[in-house]
Amino acid sequence: MNNIVKDKYQRPIISLRISITNRCNVSCFYCHHDGILPKNYEMTVDEIYKILKIAKKVGISKIRYSGGEPLIRDDIVEIIKKTSSLNFKDVSITTNGTLLSKYANDLAKHGLKRINVSFDTLNPETYKCITKKDYMEDAKNGIIAAIEGGLYPVKINMVVMKGINDNEIDEMFEFCKKHGLVLQLIELLKTDGCEENEKLNKYHYDMEPLEQKFEKIADKIKTRKFMQERKKYYIDDGEIELVKPMDNTEFCENCTRLRITPEGKIKPCLLRNDNLTDLLKPIRDGISEEELEKIFIEGIYKREPYYADEK
Repeated sequence: MNNIVKDKYQRPIISLRISITNRCNVSCFYCHHDGILPKNYEMTVDEIYKILKIAKKVGISKIRYSGGEPLIRDDIVEIIKKTSSLNFKDVSITTNGTLLSKYANDLAKHGLKRINVSFDTLNPETYKCITKKDYMEDAKNGIIAAIEGGLYPVKINMVVMKGINDNEIDEMFEFCKKHGLVLQLIELLKTDGCEENEKLNKYHYDMEPLEQKFEKIADKIKTRKFMQERKKYYIDDGEIELVKPMDNTEFCENCTRLRITPEGKIKPCLLRNDNLTDLLKPIRDGISEEELEKIFIEGIYKREPYYADEK
């Protein structure tokens, strides 16, 4: 544990979230990705592996793959296999689940530990409204395949949207309890400045009343210190987490995550795009592992709390 690199604010870098594509097979209207990149702009398995080796050297112990839709890559099992060979403490994926039936067993076999499935509704029409696709049964089958493949925990990420699926929370919780899933209710982030994003604000659903309700009825409550002081509620043999927007000093103070974009750039902060560090071009230029490590650490040192405590 002594080799964990810390940023300038003495925050240890424990986890790395790698977006391995921003291609996706659904079109969720609330998604904020910046467009589709050609395949040749995505990192290869070997390029990802070179980054992982550096991550391991600087003390990162948790890897999460995301997209776009990470399972859209036909080399996803090989990516997980190479990742697991480095013996990280935790290897996980966030997916929409539509391709999970195809890969769940092989992913588990080759070292994937757990999985988060973005799944906002159990209503086919609502699913089609949100994703513009008719893949709800594929996603449900993928969730079951993940359970049967031995992945644990399987978490359901449900973005709660006013007037769209806010009336389905109880139904989704029953579905999760039935199958031994953890339900994560995600509050849609309110945005300002961009007209297109501001249109989404009408769907914002305030989680505060839910939080108060769960405080009263929970059998047990667990607080996750390094996850924004996020609370997990144990209710009637089920588990619910509330994921609220990260617009506070407390989250920034406890942030231990670093991100890699699909183009192979270090992204120190989810809410900023002006302090990225390119890893992919140096790798393709044949840089040494030692030089790559220096660049990686420089990227870590660019981390700054987005929400600073002004006291």
